[in-house]
Amino acid sequence: MTVQSVRLFGDPVLRTPADAVADFDKELRKLVSDLLDTMRQQNGTGLAAPQIGVGLRVFTFDVDDVVGHLVNPVLEFPDEEEQDGPEGCLSIPGVYVDTKRRQNVIAKGFNQHGDPIQIVGTGLMARCAQHETDHLDGVLFVDRLDADRRKQAMKEIRAAEWYNPDAPPVVKASPHGLFGIR
Repeated sequence: MTVQSVRLFGDPVLRTPADAVADFDKELRKLVSDLLDTMRQQNGTGLAAPQIGVGLRVFTFDVDDVVGHLVNPVLEFPDEEEQDGPEGCLSIPGVYVDTKRRQNVIAKGFNQHGDPIQIVGTGLMARCAQHETDHLDGVLFVDRLDADRRKQAMKEIRAAEWYNPDAPPVVKASPHGLFGIR
């Protein structure tokens, strides 16, 4: 088990679009394993590689007893139906705000071996796929909020024990070699 530190709001890696995975190798399998271990240790529903400081398009999920991962995801929306409900983030601990998302999603990508896979999700699975794919694009859920909800979320972030605007996060080298922060 290799649990990594989760990067917190304010860390530049969370605002940097991730690179597509090109090599489906041992390094990628180790990254997927680390993401799963860290997500489980944090009791998360999902975790994206940038959240552990790795700028690659990979995320893991654990929704309704379905555990998996997706590499280089592309989302499609089969309809216009929306959901509005509580959303949080391991990189913004303790902050939960109702967030509008699409109700249904088709997420296409690859597994850690390079085999094509597709996840058809509704409700929480759809929310998770959208949230984690946003991380890969350098977008946080607070960016998806309307003005009033964003104001509420920022107030909670500024009041959080872990938030310190005077001490920017320390960016450490990734244990995944070349796959770390650029």
